Amino acid sequence: MKLSLGFSPCPNDTFIFDALIHHKIDTEGLDFEVFFDDVETLNQKAMNGVLDITKLSYHAFAYVTDKYVLLDSGSALGFGVGPMLITKQQDIPYLISNISNLKIGIPGKFTTANFLLGLAFPEAKNKVEMVFSAIEDALLNDEIDIGLIIHENRFTYEDKGLHKVIDLGDYWEKQTGCAIPLGGIVINRNLPPDVQLKVNRIIKRSVEFAFANPKSGLEFIRSHSQEMSEAVMYKHIDLYVNKYSVELGIEGRKAIQLLFDKALANGIIPPITQNLFLTA
Repeated sequence: MKLSLGFSPCPNDTFIFDALIHHKIDTEGLDFEVFFDDVETLNQKAMNGVLDITKLSYHAFAYVTDKYVLLDSGSALGFGVGPMLITKQQDIPYLISNISNLKIGIPGKFTTANFLLGLAFPEAKNKVEMVFSAIEDALLNDEIDIGLIIHENRFTYEDKGLHKVIDLGDYWEKQTGCAIPLGGIVINRNLPPDVQLKVNRIIKRSVEFAFANPKSGLEFIRSHSQEMSEAVMYKHIDLYVNKYSVELGIEGRKAIQLLFDKALANGIIPPITQNLFLTA
């Protein structure tokens, strides 16, 4: 049986899925047709139910719970890993007090980053959607006033002379005491339950293999890493791949449920009637 699988070319995803797609582990008779896309493209594909299995932002998941259920393995949650607002300017207090008047580059409407921005600064409405990797240059070229960055850009912005406005992950942690849920792996609800559980087992096995053999997928990770140095690649992996990637557990599920509860209370997402989590 062949299933379509979408994830980003970022090091955390290629690290997680290397063993699965290269059959370094037992895939229990399943094969995968792989699609690499940036997170907002994956979110849009999920809206249309294009893929059998896909990575997506937790914000986007709220809009597709009728189509997909969340797997217990493969997620990106953690502490100190959240999106950040950055700027070329140095007067940070002025920017914060005038944020409603500023143009903000965001990596997609349905990203968890944009959800957190709405939670922290509901008055920030002047947003421009762009590919996450273009945000730093847009700031440097004065095309936007503030940028909302995700992924490896948190390691590079200071080298380009840019400044932190606020770490939205830190904001979430102080508000809730929970890890910030960034992205998860979902599977089509119409697939047979035994296939859903099989995929979950395979992804967990792939993550465990990657942890046990961290350099096994180095060439594959590097081939998709936008000329990142090996040190930055593994910083990225260390930041986003952790115990929650192996399995969400009680803490991970609590953080996700809280994210959705807060989003619903703030009118950011529609009501959800489906069970979010895969059950045995």
